[in-house]
Amino acid sequence: MGFIPFTLIDFIDIFLVATLMFGIYRATRGTSAPYIFFGIIIICIAWVMVRALNMELLSNILGQVISVGVIALIIIFQPEIRRFLQLIGMRQKEFDFIARMFSSSHKKEDINTSPIVSACLDMSNTKTGALIVIRQKDDLLFIIENGIAVDANISVSLLKNIFFKNAPLHDGAVVIEGNRIVAAKCILPVTQSDVPKDYGTRHRAAIGMSELTDAVVVVVSEETGSISIVKGGQIKHNIEPQKFAGALRKALNQLK
Repeated sequence: MGFIPFTLIDFIDIFLVATLMFGIYRATRGTSAPYIFFGIIIICIAWVMVRALNMELLSNILGQVISVGVIALIIIFQPEIRRFLQLIGMRQKEFDFIARMFSSSHKKEDINTSPIVSACLDMSNTKTGALIVIRQKDDLLFIIENGIAVDANISVSLLKNIFFKNAPLHDGAVVIEGNRIVAAKCILPVTQSDVPKDYGTRHRAAIGMSELTDAVVVVVSEETGSISIVKGGQIKHNIEPQKFAGALRKALNQLK
């Protein structure tokens, strides 16, 4: 009885699969998904073993479970799969011209930052948590789709009402395009990078959003009332109130 042949190609195959599994684990840690994936891996290993041992009946049963399970997983994890593919595409900056070909045209216009600044300063004084995403060039449709459509002009009252702690839309982020609030209660991708432990969910989500897109994200801390601006994965924390307006215009490249 000989050993199962093991070649360099087999080693590369195992290494690539292990790398893929580790990437999926990092992308889904903090949720129940890793446990499901580990269960799938165990079933796949068992299937390979019973096939190698020529256990036909058990091999056929596990094969049917896997074939049906793949379809079920695609249905169950459709949002996660879609986000994963979007993240891969967004990180390939050298292919931005492809995204521009298929995305809707978006003429960048200067945003009236006055109501945003006034609302954030008021919310800072009352320690009202807020998360505001301001679109630049990248398409934010994948974020807007998971929120509640608003489509209204930017105003101080509207922003404060949205983030009022008892309001139905206060959880999540507001997305601004041009001079309009297009959506509220949007869920942002949380960063997987190492960040200070004192950063809350809003700050982690703001960093995660800025890592994937060129959007400018404003965060008002509910605990301290501090204001932060996040762009390109970098956070400018605890901005002084009198400097906030200038910092926001600088982040939006609107300084004359």
